[in-house]
Amino acid sequence: MTTAFERPLHLLAPTRFAYLMGLYAENYQRLVRLFRPHRLAPGTYLSSIDDGLDVRLDLIEQHRYTVELRLNYCMTDPDTGELSPSAWLRLYQDAHLAEATHCHPGRHLIDVLGPYPPTQTVFAHRLQMNTFLTRWLEYLGEQGHSVGTLRRVHSDLRANA
Repeated sequence: MTTAFERPLHLLAPTRFAYLMGLYAENYQRLVRLFRPHRLAPGTYLSSIDDGLDVRLDLIEQHRYTVELRLNYCMTDPDTGELSPSAWLRLYQDAHLAEATHCHPGRHLIDVLGPYPPTQTVFAHRLQMNTFLTRWLEYLGEQGHSVGTLRRVHSDLRANA
């Protein structure tokens, strides 16, 4: 009689790709629970609580199955002059996944890793960005940020983007 435990343990463990997809799913659940971006109109929103670190959510584009947004604190990086930390996110509503596409102000993946990086480098970078996002969303929730603390702001704040 054959049992599942006769197979090597490494065959039972999730693959790194499955782990990354799990992070994407966890990020989606956390982001939707916190801010419900799929229900917001495109624009700039601010979440203020009593800690002095306001969170800014820029809903850039909204399509039937995807939402593109940027999430950051209202703090300026002294080196770049950009808001930091910052994460550009894409929500896949049909798949219930949220991916951090890049986390460097004004820089896309190709700018950070260079042209034609090895697959392992790209994967490791995506894993690092999305692990950061998971921890950041968890922290924001613990601090009290939520859809209840979000308010839409006018164009004067958007000019600082």
